[in-house]
Amino acid sequence: MAAGEQQQRKSGHQISASSTSSGRLVTPFWKEKYERDARRYWDIFYKRHEDKFFKDRHYLDKEWGKYLEGQGGEKMVILEIGCGAGNTIFPLISTYPGIFVHACDFSPRAVDLVKKHKDFRPDLVNAFVCDITSEQLTESMQPSSVDIVTMVFMLSAVSPDKMPLVLQNVRNILKHGGRVLFRDYAFGDLAQERLMSKGQQISENFYVRGDGTRAYYFSNKYLVDLFSTCGFTIEEICVHNKQVENRSLDLVMNRNWIQATFILGSADLQGPNGQHDLHACEDKEDELTANGLQKKSISEEIDLSEDFDNMFGTSHNLDEAQIIRIKAKGQEFKIKMLTKEYQHTCKLTGLMLWESAQFMCSVLAENPSIVAGKRVLELGCGSAGICSMVAASVAQSVVATDGDAESLDLLRHNTASNLEPNLLSRILIRKLFWGDKDDLKAVRELSSDGAGFDCIIGTDVTYNPDAILPLFKTARELISNDDSEAALILCYIQRRVDEDSILDTAVAQGFRLVDKWINKIHESNGLISSWFCGNDVCSAFRNATLSILYFQVGDTDV
Repeated sequence: MAAGEQQQRKSGHQISASSTSSGRLVTPFWKEKYERDARRYWDIFYKRHEDKFFKDRHYLDKEWGKYLEGQGGEKMVILEIGCGAGNTIFPLISTYPGIFVHACDFSPRAVDLVKKHKDFRPDLVNAFVCDITSEQLTESMQPSSVDIVTMVFMLSAVSPDKMPLVLQNVRNILKHGGRVLFRDYAFGDLAQERLMSKGQQISENFYVRGDGTRAYYFSNKYLVDLFSTCGFTIEEICVHNKQVENRSLDLVMNRNWIQATFILGSADLQGPNGQHDLHACEDKEDELTANGLQKKSISEEIDLSEDFDNMFGTSHNLDEAQIIRIKAKGQEFKIKMLTKEYQHTCKLTGLMLWESAQFMCSVLAENPSIVAGKRVLELGCGSAGICSMVAASVAQSVVATDGDAESLDLLRHNTASNLEPNLLSRILIRKLFWGDKDDLKAVRELSSDGAGFDCIIGTDVTYNPDAILPLFKTARELISNDDSEAALILCYIQRRVDEDSILDTAVAQGFRLVDKWINKIHESNGLISSWFCGNDVCSAFRNATLSILYFQVGDTDV
């Protein structure tokens, strides 16, 4: 994990909606996968959290009570779309015993949770599984039979291009003059800022979260245009903004959500109070403090799916970890890790194994002289540590480092599971937060009385622009000053940081570029190219644009 990623977790700066940064889009492959497997991700969500994640929505009476009261003793019929575990349903039937609720969700586990709820009654609730982007609601209920449809943090989970399909489906079961009561995420919410900064953007204002579920962040205009195009008339719309201060994390968090009421039919239809209330409470602002006993009440009032732990905590889906077999010239490692399915959603990149680490592992296995008899340091090794494990068989000593405790815990598991005791004793695993003076001092002392390391290796540690300077400062502090041949070897796939930025920073920190190699593009000056003579290492990675940069201390040669 790079220092820039580590620094985000320690930062105490306010995160605002005014950021001008643009998100890095996921590839078409992952966009299609998250769409194709959307039901599975939500099913996993409810398997993991059951009915314990969301709070019951007891604010419904306060916010929408005027619509939920039956007129003239008439029994109200309500449809809750995206019912989840029933956090809307059961507060409704408790407060309004005369209503009947249809409840649907496309997660079978969620519907099962509703049916197992202690207050579930089939004479009051019809719960059924339905993907309303592709399945007709009229297959489970009568057309034009519903007075009110509630959509609470539901539509945001739907791909924007399918949202009109949802509303057309709703039209089929809603009475003329019936209402949609809507509450969902608003543009500029803190969670949107976090997802954007981590490269989890699918399309404009649409993101994938750390568990594979997705969220769209609505603007007033987008929402009104969407409903209007589908034949609905706006009656009320509110954009709420609350600044929530979390003192334990030293964060001020902007939480935004949008609340609206739409009528199916003519704009002449009026609300129960006899008049329209368009933009009645737009841009409300409040300040809250989230600490101690106040957290619970704030969570219920704000009612957003990302709580503090989910956004800033340390839950990384390790229950989804798998064992992957890695082979390198006669050696085989069984590595416990998260698969690349989580590359856009996991909070820590170090819990996955990247191509550059596998490639460098094969290079070292075919060319043991690179590290033979040397004091080796691996920077940002993550949880796999395969380069360090290969080096341990021939190096004098190996220190494997990362800045994240959870990645290091998994690294200890992987090294202990794959190495014999004699090789395991050659690897020291240590925390190293790039630029941290205490960490630097502790790691340098492991290199033969503080003499520094002869070979420093980093794979895929250059993806974050904020990490480049701390990376080279750390390497300069730890590389041996006594050995003129001491080397820093970086292997990576170019992402957000271009080569010129890397080289400029390296030179500024006292390194010279001795050689560079880019797969199928630049064949190097001979040193790196010699590593591929007589072996087929490159063939397994022929579709990846891998680069290797070989540095030593001093003036640049290349």
